Amino acid sequence: MVASVSTRPTRAPVLAKYEVLEELGHGGMATVYRAHDKRLARDVAIKVLHPHLKEDLEIAHRFAVEARAVAKLRHPNIVEVFDVSEEEDAEQCLVVELVRGETLRTLLHRGGALPPEIAAAIGIELLSALAHAHAEGVVHRDLKPENVLIEVRAKRSEMPEEDAAESTSKPISQGACESVAIKLTDFGIAKLLDAQGVTSTGQVLGSPAHMAPEQIEGGEVDGRADVFGLGVLLYECMVGHLPFEGNNPAQVLRRVLDGQYSKAECERTTVGKGWSQILDRALARDVDARFAGAAAMHGAISTELTRLGFGDSHEELAAYFDDPQKYAKVHQERLVARLCELGAEARKCGDVVASAADYNRALAYAPTDPELYRIVSTVHRTETRNRFLLRRALPLVVLAAAGACAFFAVRALRSLPTSTLAAKTDDDVMHGAPSLTQHPKASAEPSPSNALPASPTTAGKLPQDSIGHAARASGTSGTIKSKHKLSFGSLQPPAGILASIDGARAFEITSGLSVDVSNERHTVAFSCKNPFTSKDLCEVQTHEIAPSEIDQRMDVRLKILPATLLVEGDVTHSYRIEQWPSIPVIAGQPVSVPMRTGSDILTVFDNADDTKRNVRLEAGRSVTVSFK
Repeated sequence: MVASVSTRPTRAPVLAKYEVLEELGHGGMATVYRAHDKRLARDVAIKVLHPHLKEDLEIAHRFAVEARAVAKLRHPNIVEVFDVSEEEDAEQCLVVELVRGETLRTLLHRGGALPPEIAAAIGIELLSALAHAHAEGVVHRDLKPENVLIEVRAKRSEMPEEDAAESTSKPISQGACESVAIKLTDFGIAKLLDAQGVTSTGQVLGSPAHMAPEQIEGGEVDGRADVFGLGVLLYECMVGHLPFEGNNPAQVLRRVLDGQYSKAECERTTVGKGWSQILDRALARDVDARFAGAAAMHGAISTELTRLGFGDSHEELAAYFDDPQKYAKVHQERLVARLCELGAEARKCGDVVASAADYNRALAYAPTDPELYRIVSTVHRTETRNRFLLRRALPLVVLAAAGACAFFAVRALRSLPTSTLAAKTDDDVMHGAPSLTQHPKASAEPSPSNALPASPTTAGKLPQDSIGHAARASGTSGTIKSKHKLSFGSLQPPAGILASIDGARAFEITSGLSVDVSNERHTVAFSCKNPFTSKDLCEVQTHEIAPSEIDQRMDVRLKILPATLLVEGDVTHSYRIEQWPSIPVIAGQPVSVPMRTGSDILTVFDNADDTKRNVRLEAGRSVTVSFK
């Protein structure tokens, strides 16, 4: 259990072999104390069953049985069980390893979402523990951040002199971290309590959002329930909030049972599709659709970490806990470079979907990079086109087959004798049908002078003589005799801006691009699209170009659409946005939030108790954050 600062208990239990020193915490089943083992001269954590539970002989018996089952687990990521009381003892207790550190819940409460790769590294450690437990026939059933302990071990030379002989829970200075231990505790507690109906109040296990659907429904539970629980835990670590949320436990339970949650990549774009897909599989409503077990999920996470260039999870964890802020900066630079490399490789191999996924995540970390924005826009258009072609694939195959049949049919007819081909029926003559033996030129195509003009230029390609072409296509009389160049200077946003001249098909512009226009008055409309959703990202601007024979240059400044934020909470409280402290926020009243990019993660605080919520805003869209 975790050692933390507390006070000496007023009613400490009396244990023959242990001296109780202080209370560390308590839950719905037991109170946890730090104690000293008199025989082995070491500090331990002791979980003492609540008096109202120990009086139930059946619970006391099951407590001892579960304790002995967990005691056989020997794994570096599982809190070791040292001792368990006898059923006839006055106090029913469990003696376990004392972990000097903090819970994962404390870490998330203090700093919010973790870098996805750090969350994955923690997941690797926990899955290793779960795989061992499942192999021994033990299912945890209550995976949540409160049951994950983090012990940061300092270098001996960096420890305070007074603590050199014994590690403490004091914060470790930056640069002093040597290693990090992730430990899982409280195995079997949920099974014990559920068997006695104790969990029906919902007070023991905490939020029902951590429970697998089959647990809620009272069905058979195996290791895949732990896969689901770890999926919930990792989602919260990566995104910053639980996947299943509601205003009350009943709503949460319903959403778990219905499998209703927002994909991690939608809630926080920096998570990316790779991690989001792994979480989706772990959180599958159908048990058989999840990973087959902890080992299978461990393999999937390890593969993704390796693909992204993160090898040793222990080294990553040590680097992060040594200096989280420094790690975050280096992590971002390192990850963007690797994602661009992976995106380019996938694009070269023709895998547009994988390329788009990696480039999109890179852009989420570097939204102001114009070259990256341009690449993402191009890949997005290619992916959209491929999806369109895929939907039309079957009709095209049918048409191709029909064309092939027609070709061979005509070829067969032409191979028949000429006299046969020349025969015409009276019906043919009556309807003026052409003779099959007529000279080929008799059915020649219309002359070029009667041909229609080419179709308008598609979006994303530079039009040739846009204005002159539009005039001819619309049937206007006269010939355009003179032209001048219209060039584009500085752009804001730096990439993704579309231009439409006189209502023609829009095309993407870049700084320094020039097009030929006629020496007449023209209307140019500018807009931009979100590369993730293809929805409007900026306010549309329209400019008039006066008739001129001189080349013209235009600087384009488009305003990104603001987002709308609505806070649900106590109307007597005040709220604030960490990144926009000057914007007044009142519960129930929507506020407009300026956006520098297409999407951004902001932190909203309740000033009354300083609780916070992380929320992703998107330009031009409304989002609600709840403090209820």
